Amino acid sequence: VQLQASGGGLVQAGDSLRLSCAASGGTFSIYDMGWFRQAPGKEREFVAAIAWSGTTHYADSVKGRFAISRDNVNNRVYLQMYSLKPEDTAVYYCSRVSGTTSLDLWGQGTLVTVSS
Repeated sequence: VQLQASGGGLVQAGDSLRLSCAASGGTFSIYDMGWFRQAPGKEREFVAAIAWSGTTHYADSVKGRFAISRDNVNNRVYLQMYSLKPEDTAVYYCSRVSGTTSLDLWGQGTLVTVSS
């Protein structure tokens, strides 16, 4: 499966942003999908996941501010981010997941920079 994340950019604290991940080469609708991020100087961390059934799960740090969704017709998974904070600054990656564990090699992520 090939995954391509996009939609990052430079925003101000409090702004919103939507990330998109396009999947190809597999049967998208049966995969659990997730978003991860890696901030400068830090380890990559789990952000959110959505099961093939639509059930969602979030890291405590983004719960209530981020929303993950999926479009099984167009093989895409989205991460809608609200009330962004400077600490959300990171490169964001999408991946197939098992729980909160990535199952894919990391592809090219998308950079989100939140200025204060």
